[in-house]
Amino acid sequence: MPSEQDRNDRVLFARNPRGVPTLEDFTRDSVPVPEPGPGHFLVRNRYLAIEPYYRNVMKGMALYGRPLAPGDVMFGETLSEVVVSRHDGFAAGDILVARGGWQEYALLDGSSVRKLSVSSAPPTTALGVLGTPGLTGFVGMVYLVPPHPGQTVVVSAATGPVGSTAGQTARMMGARVIGIAGSADKCVYAVRELGFEQCINYKSGSLAERLKEACPGGIDVYFDNVGGDTLAAVLGNLALNAQIVLCGMIGAYNLDAPPTGPHLGPVVVARATIKGLVVFDHFGRLPELERVVGGWIRDGKFKYREDIADTLAEAPAAFCRLMRGENFGKSLVRIS
Repeated sequence: MPSEQDRNDRVLFARNPRGVPTLEDFTRDSVPVPEPGPGHFLVRNRYLAIEPYYRNVMKGMALYGRPLAPGDVMFGETLSEVVVSRHDGFAAGDILVARGGWQEYALLDGSSVRKLSVSSAPPTTALGVLGTPGLTGFVGMVYLVPPHPGQTVVVSAATGPVGSTAGQTARMMGARVIGIAGSADKCVYAVRELGFEQCINYKSGSLAERLKEACPGGIDVYFDNVGGDTLAAVLGNLALNAQIVLCGMIGAYNLDAPPTGPHLGPVVVARATIKGLVVFDHFGRLPELERVVGGWIRDGKFKYREDIADTLAEAPAAFCRLMRGENFGKSLVRIS
Protein backbone atom coordinates (compact mmCIF):
# COMPACT_ATOMS: atom_id res chain seq x y z
CA MET A 1 0.00 0.00 0.00
CA PRO A 2 1.56 3.35 -1.02
CA SER A 3 1.91 5.94 1.73
CA GLU A 4 0.83 9.57 1.47
CA GLN A 5 4.47 10.50 0.93
CA ASP A 6 4.89 8.17 -2.07
CA ARG A 7 5.10 9.78 -5.49
CA ASN A 8 4.61 8.38 -8.95
CA ASP A 9 7.79 9.09 -10.92
CA ARG A 10 7.12 9.16 -14.66
CA VAL A 11 8.97 9.49 -17.97
CA LEU A 12 7.01 11.52 -20.51
CA PHE A 13 7.01 11.79 -24.29
CA ALA A 14 8.37 15.21 -25.24
CA ARG A 15 8.61 15.13 -29.03
CA ASN A 16 8.86 12.84 -32.02
CA PRO A 17 12.58 12.18 -32.53
CA ARG A 18 14.35 13.26 -35.68
CA GLY A 19 16.36 10.23 -36.62
CA VAL A 20 17.90 8.25 -33.76
CA PRO A 21 16.21 9.15 -30.44
CA THR A 22 18.09 11.35 -27.96
CA LEU A 23 17.55 12.13 -24.29
CA GLU A 24 15.94 15.46 -25.28
CA ASP A 25 12.97 13.53 -26.72
CA PHE A 26 11.85 12.70 -23.15
CA THR A 27 10.99 14.59 -19.97
CA ARG A 28 10.27 13.48 -16.42
CA ASP A 29 7.88 14.47 -13.66
CA SER A 30 6.54 13.24 -10.32
CA VAL A 31 2.84 13.25 -9.37
CA PRO A 32 0.78 11.84 -6.49
CA VAL A 33 0.14 8.11 -6.61
CA PRO A 34 -3.37 7.64 -8.05
CA GLU A 35 -6.14 5.82 -6.18
CA PRO A 36 -8.20 3.13 -7.92
CA GLY A 37 -11.92 3.58 -8.35
CA PRO A 38 -14.49 0.80 -8.77
CA GLY A 39 -13.41 -1.75 -11.38
CA HIS A 40 -9.79 -0.59 -11.35
CA PHE A 41 -6.59 -1.55 -9.54
CA LEU A 42 -3.26 0.07 -8.79
CA VAL A 43 -0.03 -1.66 -9.77
CA ARG A 44 3.57 -0.92 -8.97
CA ASN A 45 5.70 -1.50 -12.04
CA ARG A 46 8.74 -3.62 -11.25
CA TYR A 47 10.36 -3.96 -14.69
CA LEU A 48 9.89 -2.09 -17.95
CA ALA A 49 10.47 -3.69 -21.35
CA ILE A 50 12.38 -1.55 -23.84
CA GLU A 51 11.26 -2.40 -27.38
CA PRO A 52 12.28 -1.11 -30.83
CA TYR A 53 8.65 -0.66 -31.86
CA TYR A 54 8.23 2.11 -29.28
CA ARG A 55 9.96 4.25 -31.89
CA ASN A 56 6.96 3.67 -34.17
CA VAL A 57 4.61 4.47 -31.29
CA MET A 58 6.40 7.82 -31.01
CA LYS A 59 5.70 8.37 -34.72
CA GLY A 60 1.98 7.81 -34.11
CA MET A 61 1.65 4.68 -36.25
CA ALA A 62 -1.94 3.38 -36.09
CA LEU A 63 -0.89 -0.26 -35.59
CA TYR A 64 0.06 0.47 -31.98
CA GLY A 65 -3.12 2.23 -30.82
CA ARG A 66 -3.57 5.79 -29.62
CA PRO A 67 -0.77 8.14 -30.70
CA LEU A 68 1.31 9.81 -28.02
CA ALA A 69 0.98 13.54 -27.45
CA PRO A 70 3.67 15.67 -25.78
CA GLY A 71 3.31 15.27 -22.02
CA ASP A 72 1.88 11.74 -22.18
CA VAL A 73 3.49 8.94 -20.18
CA MET A 74 5.68 6.92 -22.53
CA PHE A 75 4.03 3.75 -23.80
CA GLY A 76 5.54 0.50 -22.55
CA GLU A 77 4.94 -3.06 -21.36
CA THR A 78 5.73 -3.79 -17.72
CA LEU A 79 6.06 -6.56 -15.19
CA SER A 80 3.84 -5.26 -12.41
CA GLU A 81 2.50 -6.15 -8.97
CA VAL A 82 -1.01 -5.29 -7.81
CA VAL A 83 -0.88 -3.18 -4.63
CA VAL A 84 -4.52 -2.02 -4.25
CA SER A 85 -7.52 -3.51 -6.07
CA ARG A 86 -11.15 -2.58 -6.47
CA HIS A 87 -11.54 -5.09 -9.29
CA ASP A 88 -13.06 -8.52 -8.61
CA GLY A 89 -10.60 -10.27 -10.91
CA PHE A 90 -7.40 -9.00 -9.31
CA ALA A 91 -5.99 -9.03 -5.78
CA ALA A 92 -3.03 -7.42 -4.05
CA GLY A 93 0.11 -9.43 -4.76
CA ASP A 94 -0.91 -10.59 -8.23
CA ILE A 95 1.98 -10.41 -10.72
CA LEU A 96 1.02 -9.21 -14.19
CA VAL A 97 2.32 -8.30 -17.58
CA ALA A 98 0.58 -5.05 -18.48
CA ARG A 99 0.92 -1.85 -20.44
CA GLY A 100 1.91 0.07 -17.35
CA GLY A 101 4.02 2.64 -19.17
CA TRP A 102 7.25 4.35 -18.16
CA GLN A 103 6.21 5.11 -14.59
CA GLU A 104 6.42 3.59 -11.13
CA TYR A 105 2.67 3.20 -10.57
CA ALA A 106 -0.25 2.73 -12.97
CA LEU A 107 -4.02 2.46 -12.78
CA LEU A 108 -5.44 -0.42 -14.80
CA ASP A 109 -8.88 -1.81 -15.59
CA GLY A 110 -7.85 -5.37 -16.46
CA SER A 111 -7.73 -4.99 -20.24
CA SER A 112 -4.54 -5.99 -22.09
CA VAL A 113 -3.29 -7.66 -18.89
CA ARG A 114 -1.82 -11.14 -18.46
CA LYS A 115 -1.52 -12.80 -15.06
CA LEU A 116 1.65 -14.78 -14.49
CA SER A 117 1.49 -18.27 -13.07
CA VAL A 118 4.23 -19.89 -11.04
CA SER A 119 7.11 -20.77 -13.37
CA SER A 120 10.63 -22.09 -13.03
CA ALA A 121 11.82 -19.33 -15.36
CA PRO A 122 12.53 -15.87 -13.87
CA PRO A 123 9.51 -13.52 -14.08
CA THR A 124 11.42 -11.12 -16.34
CA THR A 125 11.27 -13.71 -19.12
CA ALA A 126 7.57 -12.79 -19.44
CA LEU A 127 8.80 -9.54 -21.02
CA GLY A 128 11.31 -11.35 -23.24
CA VAL A 129 11.63 -14.91 -24.48
CA LEU A 130 8.40 -16.03 -22.73
CA GLY A 131 6.52 -12.88 -23.73
CA THR A 132 5.71 -10.93 -26.87
CA PRO A 133 9.29 -10.97 -28.28
CA GLY A 134 9.70 -14.71 -27.78
CA LEU A 135 6.24 -15.37 -29.18
CA THR A 136 7.21 -13.44 -32.29
CA GLY A 137 10.27 -15.58 -32.95
CA PHE A 138 8.56 -18.86 -32.04
CA VAL A 139 5.38 -18.35 -34.07
CA GLY A 140 7.26 -17.01 -37.06
CA MET A 141 9.53 -20.03 -37.24
CA VAL A 142 7.01 -22.73 -36.35
CA TYR A 143 3.91 -21.50 -38.19
CA LEU A 144 4.98 -19.06 -40.91
CA VAL A 145 8.25 -20.38 -42.35
CA PRO A 146 8.90 -23.81 -40.80
CA PRO A 147 12.27 -25.17 -41.97
CA HIS A 148 12.91 -28.79 -42.83
CA PRO A 149 15.70 -30.65 -41.03
CA GLY A 150 19.03 -29.84 -42.62
CA GLN A 151 17.89 -26.63 -44.28
CA THR A 152 19.83 -23.41 -43.76
CA VAL A 153 18.12 -20.74 -41.68
CA VAL A 154 19.52 -17.22 -41.33
CA VAL A 155 18.35 -14.91 -38.51
CA SER A 156 19.29 -11.23 -38.19
CA ALA A 157 19.53 -9.45 -34.81
CA ALA A 158 20.41 -12.95 -33.69
CA THR A 159 21.08 -12.34 -29.98
CA GLY A 160 17.96 -10.33 -29.16
CA PRO A 161 14.88 -12.03 -27.69
CA VAL A 162 13.11 -12.35 -31.05
CA GLY A 163 16.11 -13.50 -33.06
CA SER A 164 17.49 -15.82 -30.40
CA THR A 165 14.09 -17.49 -30.00
CA ALA A 166 13.62 -17.85 -33.76
CA GLY A 167 17.12 -19.25 -34.21
CA GLN A 168 17.01 -21.68 -31.29
CA THR A 169 13.55 -22.85 -32.36
CA ALA A 170 14.88 -23.52 -35.85
CA ARG A 171 17.80 -25.46 -34.34
CA MET A 172 15.36 -27.56 -32.29
CA MET A 173 13.56 -28.31 -35.57
CA GLY A 174 16.77 -29.71 -37.06
CA ALA A 175 17.83 -26.73 -39.17
CA ARG A 176 21.33 -25.37 -39.67
CA VAL A 177 21.25 -21.85 -38.19
CA ILE A 178 23.40 -18.89 -39.22
CA GLY A 179 23.08 -15.70 -37.18
CA ILE A 180 23.77 -12.09 -38.09
CA ALA A 181 24.75 -9.69 -35.30
CA GLY A 182 26.57 -6.41 -34.79
CA SER A 183 29.64 -7.28 -32.71
CA ALA A 184 32.21 -10.00 -32.21
CA ASP A 185 30.97 -10.63 -28.65
CA LYS A 186 27.42 -11.15 -29.87
CA CYS A 187 28.60 -13.58 -32.54
CA VAL A 188 30.61 -15.60 -30.00
CA TYR A 189 27.54 -15.75 -27.76
CA ALA A 190 25.31 -16.89 -30.64
CA VAL A 191 27.62 -19.82 -31.39
CA ARG A 192 28.70 -20.85 -27.89
CA GLU A 193 25.48 -20.25 -25.97
CA LEU A 194 22.65 -20.31 -28.52
CA GLY A 195 24.07 -23.20 -30.53
CA PHE A 196 24.13 -21.50 -33.93
CA GLU A 197 26.52 -23.06 -36.43
CA GLN A 198 27.95 -19.66 -37.36
CA CYS A 199 27.30 -15.99 -36.70
CA ILE A 200 28.37 -13.17 -39.00
CA ASN A 201 29.31 -9.72 -37.75
CA TYR A 202 27.71 -7.49 -40.36
CA LYS A 203 30.07 -4.65 -39.42
CA SER A 204 33.12 -6.66 -40.47
CA GLY A 205 33.66 -7.21 -44.20
CA SER A 206 31.10 -7.77 -46.93
CA LEU A 207 27.96 -9.34 -45.49
CA ALA A 208 26.86 -10.60 -48.92
CA GLU A 209 30.17 -12.37 -49.50
CA ARG A 210 30.29 -13.86 -46.03
CA LEU A 211 26.72 -15.15 -46.40
CA LYS A 212 27.70 -16.92 -49.63
CA GLU A 213 30.60 -18.56 -47.82
CA ALA A 214 28.44 -19.63 -44.87
CA CYS A 215 25.50 -20.72 -47.03
CA PRO A 216 26.99 -22.32 -50.18
CA GLY A 217 23.67 -23.97 -51.03
CA GLY A 218 21.74 -20.75 -50.53
CA ILE A 219 19.46 -19.58 -47.73
CA ASP A 220 16.30 -21.65 -47.31
CA VAL A 221 14.65 -19.56 -44.57
CA TYR A 222 15.41 -15.98 -43.58
CA PHE A 223 13.94 -14.41 -40.43
CA ASP A 224 14.38 -10.66 -40.88
CA ASN A 225 14.44 -8.29 -37.92
CA VAL A 226 16.30 -5.36 -39.46
CA GLY A 227 15.54 -4.82 -43.16
CA GLY A 228 17.73 -2.44 -45.16
CA ASP A 229 21.17 -3.52 -46.35
CA THR A 230 21.00 -6.79 -44.41
CA LEU A 231 17.85 -7.84 -46.23
CA ALA A 232 19.42 -6.84 -49.54
CA ALA A 233 22.49 -9.00 -48.82
CA VAL A 234 20.29 -12.00 -48.00
CA LEU A 235 18.20 -11.60 -51.16
CA GLY A 236 21.33 -12.10 -53.20
CA ASN A 237 21.81 -15.62 -51.84
CA LEU A 238 18.41 -17.28 -51.70
CA ALA A 239 17.94 -20.99 -52.31
CA LEU A 240 15.22 -22.20 -54.64
CA ASN A 241 11.79 -21.93 -53.01
CA ALA A 242 13.22 -19.90 -50.13
CA GLN A 243 10.94 -18.55 -47.44
CA ILE A 244 11.26 -15.13 -45.81
CA VAL A 245 9.45 -13.71 -42.82
CA LEU A 246 9.54 -9.93 -42.47
CA CYS A 247 9.26 -9.31 -38.75
CA GLY A 248 11.04 -6.06 -37.92
CA MET A 249 12.62 -3.19 -39.79
CA ILE A 250 14.66 -1.62 -37.01
CA GLY A 251 16.93 -0.07 -39.61
CA ALA A 252 14.00 2.05 -40.79
CA TYR A 253 12.45 2.95 -37.43
CA ASN A 254 14.78 5.91 -36.96
CA LEU A 255 14.08 7.30 -40.43
CA ASP A 256 11.69 10.20 -40.91
CA ALA A 257 10.61 8.93 -44.34
CA PRO A 258 10.19 5.35 -45.62
CA PRO A 259 13.46 3.93 -46.94
CA THR A 260 13.98 2.88 -50.51
CA GLY A 261 13.60 -0.88 -50.56
CA PRO A 262 16.01 -3.48 -51.90
CA HIS A 263 15.51 -4.76 -55.45
CA LEU A 264 13.17 -7.74 -55.17
CA GLY A 265 14.12 -9.34 -58.48
CA PRO A 266 16.02 -12.17 -56.73
CA VAL A 267 12.81 -13.05 -54.86
CA VAL A 268 11.13 -13.74 -58.19
CA VAL A 269 14.10 -15.72 -59.55
CA ALA A 270 14.20 -17.86 -56.41
CA ARG A 271 10.41 -18.36 -56.40
CA ALA A 272 10.64 -17.27 -52.79
CA THR A 273 7.76 -16.74 -50.39
CA ILE A 274 7.69 -13.61 -48.22
CA LYS A 275 5.35 -13.34 -45.25
CA GLY A 276 4.74 -10.45 -42.90
CA LEU A 277 4.57 -11.16 -39.17
CA VAL A 278 2.60 -9.09 -36.67
CA VAL A 279 2.64 -10.78 -33.29
CA PHE A 280 -0.72 -9.27 -32.28
CA ASP A 281 -2.33 -11.91 -34.54
CA HIS A 282 -0.89 -14.76 -32.48
CA PHE A 283 -1.42 -13.94 -28.80
CA GLY A 284 -3.57 -17.06 -28.45
CA ARG A 285 -0.39 -19.12 -28.78
CA LEU A 286 1.25 -17.68 -25.63
CA PRO A 287 0.40 -20.79 -23.56
CA GLU A 288 2.13 -22.91 -26.21
CA LEU A 289 5.20 -20.66 -26.04
CA GLU A 290 5.28 -20.92 -22.24
CA ARG A 291 4.93 -24.70 -22.38
CA VAL A 292 7.41 -25.42 -25.18
CA VAL A 293 10.10 -22.76 -24.71
CA GLY A 294 9.62 -22.79 -20.94
CA GLY A 295 10.33 -26.52 -21.06
CA TRP A 296 13.47 -25.94 -23.09
CA ILE A 297 14.65 -23.40 -20.52
CA ARG A 298 14.02 -25.83 -17.65
CA ASP A 299 15.92 -28.56 -19.51
CA GLY A 300 18.88 -26.28 -20.19
CA LYS A 301 18.37 -26.47 -23.97
CA PHE A 302 17.46 -22.82 -24.51
CA LYS A 303 19.51 -19.78 -23.52
CA TYR A 304 18.65 -16.10 -23.28
CA ARG A 305 20.32 -12.89 -22.18
CA GLU A 306 18.98 -9.73 -20.52
CA ASP A 307 20.42 -6.22 -20.66
CA ILE A 308 19.07 -4.54 -17.51
CA ALA A 309 19.34 -0.85 -16.60
CA ASP A 310 18.70 0.28 -13.02
CA THR A 311 16.11 2.93 -12.12
CA LEU A 312 13.37 4.49 -14.20
CA ALA A 313 15.54 7.56 -14.82
CA GLU A 314 17.76 5.40 -17.05
CA ALA A 315 14.90 4.32 -19.34
CA PRO A 316 15.46 7.04 -21.99
CA ALA A 317 19.17 6.23 -22.19
CA ALA A 318 18.39 2.50 -22.43
CA PHE A 319 15.98 3.16 -25.29
CA CYS A 320 18.52 5.33 -27.12
CA ARG A 321 21.16 2.60 -26.70
CA LEU A 322 18.74 0.04 -28.13
CA MET A 323 17.98 2.19 -31.17
CA ARG A 324 21.72 2.60 -31.78
CA GLY A 325 22.15 -1.18 -31.64
CA GLU A 326 24.28 -1.06 -28.49
CA ASN A 327 22.21 -3.39 -26.31
CA PHE A 328 23.14 -7.05 -25.80
CA GLY A 329 20.09 -9.19 -25.10
CA LYS A 330 16.58 -8.24 -24.04
CA SER A 331 16.55 -4.59 -22.91
CA LEU A 332 14.85 -4.08 -19.55
CA VAL A 333 14.72 -1.37 -16.89
CA ARG A 334 14.46 -2.33 -13.23
CA ILE A 335 12.01 0.25 -11.89
CA SER A 336 11.55 -0.93 -8.32
